[in-house]
Amino acid sequence: MREAKHYRGATGFFDTHAHLYDAKFDKEGMAPSDILNAASEAGVTRILIPADNLDTSRLAVEYRRAHNGECGVELYASVGVHPHEASSWCSEVEQEIMNFVDSFSRRERGIMALGEIGLDYYYDLSPRDVQRSVFRRQLEIAHEADIPVIIHERDATGDMLSILRQASADGILRASPGVCHCCSMSREAASEMVKMGFYIGVDGPLTFKNNKKTPEVVLNTPIDRLVIETDSPYLTPEPNRGMINGPEYVPFVAARLASLLGMSEEEICRITAENGLRMYEIGTSLTP
Repeated sequence: MREAKHYRGATGFFDTHAHLYDAKFDKEGMAPSDILNAASEAGVTRILIPADNLDTSRLAVEYRRAHNGECGVELYASVGVHPHEASSWCSEVEQEIMNFVDSFSRRERGIMALGEIGLDYYYDLSPRDVQRSVFRRQLEIAHEADIPVIIHERDATGDMLSILRQASADGILRASPGVCHCCSMSREAASEMVKMGFYIGVDGPLTFKNNKKTPEVVLNTPIDRLVIETDSPYLTPEPNRGMINGPEYVPFVAARLASLLGMSEEEICRITAENGLRMYEIGTSLTP
């Protein structure tokens, strides 16, 4: 097994998407201290913990509150409702999500984004019309709160771009709207996302030998618009595919990115970390 290299520069690695509260970690007997220690040993200094429904929004915020700074790792959270969970959307869920991203409280809670939100037509776990409606409403909430979004899209590129184009026309997209997480779009679609101001998130699939699409997207995306992520505990990169994923594997994503772009891993570590900090408007000092 190739060892993850350690980079202890000004920022270290920033894993911009890791579901650290996921029950898979418990099933593997991995406590938060185990996860964060492994991340720290791999040179990871920052992790954003995304949510996919109201319950996991609470879990993400609580995980961040309880463990921020452990093993020298700074934690952030996001809140929101994933397209799989769109059918759960109701006035009570909407109100609590709005309360989470209230401008007077979100920073002290470490809430840096609204997401994951978007469309997923691969599994269709919520009706498509409901997904579209809930996605649009959460874009509106993000606009009202002036907070970035984390976009999830699978097999729904046409409708995704259509909704985002309309949101842009309606003036509800920020100049830097957020990130297209685990981007699986075509090169052309991803390029349109970048033109809208989005960052492109790349993770384990970039390392998969049969993945031709993501490398094309990476090579067509400005380096200052790329961030790296793990989507832990899912999408484990090569050469550890099949094992539970953790933030300590984000260096493997960085290594593949460096190889594609003809850059050093140290450069990729620094640039993608800086991109993540800029995307979420995070200062270099620890968030309270």
